[in-house]
Formats: sequence, C-alpha cells, structure tokens
Amino acid sequence: MMESTTDARTNVTPRSFHYSCGLRWTGEKKGTLAALDRPRLEIAAPPELGGHTGFWTPEDLLVASVNACTMMTFLALAKRKGLAVVSYESEATGRLEREGGEFRFTRIIVHPRIEIAAESDRATALELLQKAEDHCLVANSLVCMIESAHEVRVRA
Repeated sequence: MMESTTDARTNVTPRSFHYSCGLRWTGEKKGTLAALDRPRLEIAAPPELGGHTGFWTPEDLLVASVNACTMMTFLALAKRKGLAVVSYESEATGRLEREGGEFRFTRIIVHPRIEIAAESDRATALELLQKAEDHCLVANSLVCMIESAHEVRVRA
C-alpha cells in the first residue's frame, strides 16, 4: 500500500511516500508476497542458491524493479514533453557476484527499445531515455552500477 505524507486538500506534491507488503513463508525456501489491492505473488529462492525453479525470486524482482521503473520514468517524461511513443519493450539483466564474502548485485543492464512516430523526435527520445536512466528512483536507491543500452526506432 502506498501512503502519502501530505494532506490531499493542499494540492501539494508529496515529498515522501511509504510502501508496504507482507510475506508469509509457505515451506522450504518459498513464500507468498501480498499487498493491499494487489495480486499475491509466489516467490522462492533461486535454484542456484538452493531454491526452486518456476518462481519469481528476490533477485528477479530487483532486476524487474529497475526495468519497470526505467520504463515508468521514461513514459512520464515522454508525456510531459509531448513525445508520441508508439511502443516500448525492454529486457534487463543483473549480475550477482560474491564480493568480500557476500553476494551482491554489481551491475544491472537495462536494454529499452522504443518506437516513435517521427524521425524528428529521435533526439528527444534519446535525451528522455538518458533522463529516465538518471532519474529512475529504484536505480538511484541501489549501490550497483546501472547501465542502459537503449535503441530508438521510427515506425515505418
């Protein structure tokens, strides 16, 4: 659940938000995530760390969060700038490595591919992709390197 710290009557943009979820262990290395008004999500430890196949893992969710946040940030910037986005697709990969005796993500690479309506918007699209990478709040909350290898296509 998201909770704002400002009074809705003031019509002022909040400076902070709070998000929460619950987790219930379901046995072995598996659990169920839940949050108000959202579908439940079955999770498990990844197979390479003694977990299970076929489940979302915390590692998957971290990489997915950077990927989704990058898209949402880009789309918000595009809307504000009036850029007509025809399509947006993206893959992201994360590298988990043992450093100093602990596993941590050392790099996440996001590869967005957007399609725009006009060649004249290419420079704007590239600028907004860079801004999205710079302003993605999830990526900005992490210590690991976040890279983007974006691609812009013009609808033929």
